[in-house]
Amino acid sequence: MSDLQHDPHASTDPTRGASLDQVLQVSSSLAGAMSSVIEGKQQVVRTAITVLLAEGHLLVEDVPGVGKTLLAKTLARCIDASVRRVQFTPDLLPSDITGVSVFNQDVRDFEFRPGAIFANVVVGDEINRASPKTQSALLESMEEGQVTVDGTTYVLPRPFMVMATQNPIEMEGTYPLPEAQRDRFMARISMGYPSARSELDMLELHGGVSPLEALQPVTDAATVQAMVEAVRTVHASPSVRQYIVDLTHATRSSAALRLGASPRATLHLLRASRAHAALAGRDHVLPDDVQQVALPVLAHRLIPTGETQMARRTTGDVLADLLQRVRVPAPTR
Repeated sequence: MSDLQHDPHASTDPTRGASLDQVLQVSSSLAGAMSSVIEGKQQVVRTAITVLLAEGHLLVEDVPGVGKTLLAKTLARCIDASVRRVQFTPDLLPSDITGVSVFNQDVRDFEFRPGAIFANVVVGDEINRASPKTQSALLESMEEGQVTVDGTTYVLPRPFMVMATQNPIEMEGTYPLPEAQRDRFMARISMGYPSARSELDMLELHGGVSPLEALQPVTDAATVQAMVEAVRTVHASPSVRQYIVDLTHATRSSAALRLGASPRATLHLLRASRAHAALAGRDHVLPDDVQQVALPVLAHRLIPTGETQMARRTTGDVLADLLQRVRVPAPTR
């Protein structure tokens, strides 16, 4: 057994990478620590870890008070890495996120002061309460892992993940996220209300001191980056790749959708499928992996037609139909 398996805190050289066994072991520790705070939401926790290992960003959308921010803060607390939290408000400026160049009298030159985006894990709370101009400040960083200010490009630390929460657009004082920004989030999930049992446990655990205060990191940034490198090696056969392409193309030709999935969505679906397979202890992707991650990865990028909305069908309903219709390849290595 390796040192990393003995000690989840052990640092791993990201240039050397981690084995898939180590990915599974550290991920289990991460899921266990998060589940000790997020009661009864194992699937939500699993999706968050999947997005982390797939080099993606996560959008958590739900009504206030169901634990959206707690989920983001819990994942951030479980990783010994740099973490910044941004409370999005209507008066938040783009420079508050990206940073700004200021004139230093001592050296008589401009120096760059990094903004909140310069962290391994960025928690964006209520992202759709900021203006579209401020929301757009995240576009370059989420897609390219860098920030350009006054003509100079600054590379962001690795790993890099944005976990943003947002309220439904029907809530007062919210601005819908632009399609370009929604497309940069690898997955969107909803917390949902807890079960009666989980809510009772929550009163017992959270009624006094928040369990988040006692939560200790179970891994560090170098180990997470090594795990990301290992997930990239998970094999996806040509038939599985074709299945992914067939799914995204089906969304573009569906009469129920006004806008289908982008090529970026196709890439995100492959990355998420690899991470899902790794978390299942496999070194290859199955069609089942693709189907399990298709809804959180694709649904938020799709725009339904007026007829679909009038029929009270969601993009998730349309996607479920497409998953039934698109031919599933036989499992191969």
